[in-house]
Amino acid sequence: MKQNKYFLGIDIGSTTFKAVLLDENSNVLHTVYSRTRPVESGHVACSGRCNSCGRCNMGAIRKTVDEFLKSAGVSGSEVSCTVVTGSQIVEDTKRFIDFDFQVSEVSAHVAGARHFYPSVDAIIDCGGQDSKCMVYNHQMQMWTSMMSGVCAAGTGSYLDSVAAKLGIPVEEVADKVNYDSDAEFSSVCAVLSATSINKFKNRIPLGDLLAGACRAQARTILNSVGQLLLHDTNRKILFQGGVASNRAVAHFLREITGAEIVVPEYHQVMGALGAACLAREFYGKRNSLVLEKVQYEPTPQKSVAMRVKATKKDFFSKDRSKKLVWRNLFYPTEILNAFGARICTLETYAALFGRNTRRVKAALDVAARKGFDQQSCSFLRVLEGIEHEVPDFAVSTSQPCQQGERIFADIAYDNGFADRFYSLQTPVSLSSCNAVEQMAEGLEESIFMMEKAFGCKLDRGRLAEACELSSQAAEITRKCNELRWSSPPLIRGSQAVYNAAIFSQLWGRREFVDMQQEYYNELLMKKEWAEKRYHIADTHRLLWLHLPPFYNSSHLDFIEDTCNAPIVFEETNFVGWAPLDPADPLRSLARKLLTSGFLDPQLRVRYVCEVAQKAQLTGCVLYTHGFGRCSLADRPFTKQLRNELEKIGMPLLVLEGDCMDASIDPCSTVTKISSFVEALNLKKYGNLFGMERQK
Repeated sequence: MKQNKYFLGIDIGSTTFKAVLLDENSNVLHTVYSRTRPVESGHVACSGRCNSCGRCNMGAIRKTVDEFLKSAGVSGSEVSCTVVTGSQIVEDTKRFIDFDFQVSEVSAHVAGARHFYPSVDAIIDCGGQDSKCMVYNHQMQMWTSMMSGVCAAGTGSYLDSVAAKLGIPVEEVADKVNYDSDAEFSSVCAVLSATSINKFKNRIPLGDLLAGACRAQARTILNSVGQLLLHDTNRKILFQGGVASNRAVAHFLREITGAEIVVPEYHQVMGALGAACLAREFYGKRNSLVLEKVQYEPTPQKSVAMRVKATKKDFFSKDRSKKLVWRNLFYPTEILNAFGARICTLETYAALFGRNTRRVKAALDVAARKGFDQQSCSFLRVLEGIEHEVPDFAVSTSQPCQQGERIFADIAYDNGFADRFYSLQTPVSLSSCNAVEQMAEGLEESIFMMEKAFGCKLDRGRLAEACELSSQAAEITRKCNELRWSSPPLIRGSQAVYNAAIFSQLWGRREFVDMQQEYYNELLMKKEWAEKRYHIADTHRLLWLHLPPFYNSSHLDFIEDTCNAPIVFEETNFVGWAPLDPADPLRSLARKLLTSGFLDPQLRVRYVCEVAQKAQLTGCVLYTHGFGRCSLADRPFTKQLRNELEKIGMPLLVLEGDCMDASIDPCSTVTKISSFVEALNLKKYGNLFGMERQK
């Protein structure tokens, strides 16, 4: 007798538990949607062997799953495959729910929508913790998505808060809305908006209050994730998730977008439905999938030890016979090394400081007392919050970070050496009128001021030698980059990103030439090892743009280890300038600075697109330090980059976060990464699970 096959999808979100059971013909047999509440014990998971009594949170979930299957007339042993999703799926979940695979909420919602609407190409999901927009990009032939950030505005939690303040059940909100009202409330912040609505509850009718709240909800959803819908207002949009139960929000989404808003029958459990659909697909492919992780040649890199030694020597030197110079990331170190100075690159110093989160918090507290809040860059706040060894001179550049220039000048003022601080005025691009001459004159002026402060002249012969050494190191670095672009994954990007060759203080020194040569030799050996095991097309190939979170590498590790998507290159290691001319050092250094890519956004976008094609990349990841406020990864740059990458069919994942302050990490980052790699899998392998063995 043929045994029936059942497929279970479970979605555990921040406020609700959802489950869907499918049969082998993909018919929906049973669903559940219930609010989750902390159990009285307050324990997340039990400490003993029992995992189903329900006295701890995870045990309660296990009990809920068992009761769900029992009510469907199915035992756990009859379920052929289970796939889970949701923000509350944690490492301990496996102890309580026997699942076969975990997918992101984004992919689950897309799969659920396509179950009943195969041609759907635009989806908005709004749950208790976040909002998501998923759009099928026909040009790139893949799903792209956006998720809301750290604010609860535009989520189910916002309407829960409004309903609680007004003393009505959230389920009754839509019935009480005055749809003709033009009441407006702030959609910037969930807390401020709910408070504002509460202030007006005795001044305007309840129906108008609720209309304003639901309109603010719809607007905030679009503000946070609706950019993907910008260029097409005539499409049909599926609106799903718990908030879709509120027809007033759907009404105002329709009013604002002018699009057809469709609320599916199973809108509340679409994530669980998608997980069940994917369980059925995974069951059919489970024996053919290649799930082994990418391996790397294991020999420790001597070049890394050389870099660590040089860093310690630079930043922790006790040699007071050398003049100490502060610099920002972009003032040419060839000049400072020709002076024989001790160099302290302030942003790098802050990054090293950032490895200790306790010290960072203390520094940010000091900066806050001085008046520097979260509107200021966290690198700069750290620098304002710590004590510094007073330098003999300090140099900065006006671009790409004017805020950095102003704060460096403020620190110089606080430490009593404002008269020994020089800011190099840097044009935005090489095409600016007399850009090279202007910068060369500025470099000459900075040298003159340093000579005055140091009481000695710069040896121009040493400057010419520094330029020659810099060109040698750059040429070797370019060879390293070419090697990585033309090979299978050679080293872990989560480690290589911290090399940050472009920002090194060692340009102009012999030890940097030796270090890069050692690195190149290591890559040659690793290439030989890798090519015996992988072809360049066997894996994903990601480019990491901008900086990493310095307090840990967990996000990069998650990409490479958990998602099995190697980062094969990092923007911080790109070297794109022409060789320096020792006979004309200042103009050469001016051109180097102007063509490094970070000063000119358009040039930088062009470099990224060129590398993306040359290195056969499958995707790019941009980490927007400061949530898009950093001038190196702000909204205009992101917009230009996304537009140009789309032209060459290259998907871009934008991760919002902070390189220094771990306390404001968005909880959605892991979901964004997972859904991005799953979309890449679907495009590259035809399924979101990964590569299949050749039959």
